[in-house]
Amino acid sequence: MSEKTGTFVVTHVDAESAVLTNVADAHVHTLSAHPDFSEGEVLEATVRAEPPMEVTWEVVAVHDRRTIPVERSPERPTKLARDIAGDQSIGEVTRREREGVGEIHVLTVPEDQTEQAVEDVIDDDETRRRAARLGVDRVEIRADAGCVSVRYLP
Repeated sequence: MSEKTGTFVVTHVDAESAVLTNVADAHVHTLSAHPDFSEGEVLEATVRAEPPMEVTWEVVAVHDRRTIPVERSPERPTKLARDIAGDQSIGEVTRREREGVGEIHVLTVPEDQTEQAVEDVIDDDETRRRAARLGVDRVEIRADAGCVSVRYLP
């Protein structure tokens, strides 16, 4: 019987089941029962494939359970972020480690699509999975015309 311990993000919940995505390998685990999880929660858990076909999974233990807020900040991106965005082509992303814990991602987008890009980052499951993988507590998004700064913060 296959068992896996790791960090998972709850990516879907309905009346009968939930779907967990492992942040380390992106493996998707469909749970056979709904264990009262909410979309977007981050779990440190152990899951086990259910016999005989091992297609669905069950939660054996939840070691930690938390949420990672992904929020838009009213502040503009830093001067460094704006400079990075100005120096790269539309569609490019620059990733920088923060001192201590976390990362900063700077995206250059068409000016008229800045707000849509912010919404896309907020709605993207990968934003929360990356935050969980980095071990941060929150994600702050700052934007200005043509520049989106995604800050993974402790």
